[in-house]
Amino acid sequence: MTTLVLVDDHPMVRNGLRATLSAEPEWRIEGEAADGVSGLALTLRLRPDVLVVDLQMPGMNGLEVLRQVRTGSPTTRVIIFSMHAEDTYVHEALEAGASGYVLKDADALDLVHAIRMALRGEHYLSPSLAERMISAYLHQPAIERRVDWSDMLTARERQVLVLIAQNFDNAEIADRLTMSPRTAEMHRTNLLHKLGLKNQADLVQFARECGLLNA
Repeated sequence: MTTLVLVDDHPMVRNGLRATLSAEPEWRIEGEAADGVSGLALTLRLRPDVLVVDLQMPGMNGLEVLRQVRTGSPTTRVIIFSMHAEDTYVHEALEAGASGYVLKDADALDLVHAIRMALRGEHYLSPSLAERMISAYLHQPAIERRVDWSDMLTARERQVLVLIAQNFDNAEIADRLTMSPRTAEMHRTNLLHKLGLKNQADLVQFARECGLLNA
């Protein structure tokens, strides 16, 4: 049984999280807290498999909770669940050891997927954040090959790459980007061709080099 703790100062948000995550087989909500100090104490006492924590809260913010949890309960995977999409927050969270950063306006399934990836020891970013990081990386002028690749990829191909890197299959990509599975497969094939790669593993490795999965 996978155990979770939820920390958010908005009761409605916690209610929504509880409803979504409790619906997953083999997942159990062990505890909830409405502020960072209480959330930290609860997490250190229960040592859950996963902590889902808001970024901005009274008393102690989510980043400080994250840092202390990584020290006091190192086996607990931490997912930041926030309305803040600024790069500074995302980078700080990843550098502090977050397993994922999910925006509150994302689909509920994104949080479920983030937790699943965290449990596998992988990292997850909401697609809009991940795409932005890929784009920024590809446009770094010091890496000429990356600039050339950036020029070769369409906006849609970048979106598909983000989802491929996060282990979505063609049907899931099609559902999220409102296209047919056949079109998703076509984009996957085009990415391999344009980037000079051979398979799915190469695409994921490329995404890792871009910093998408913070590997």
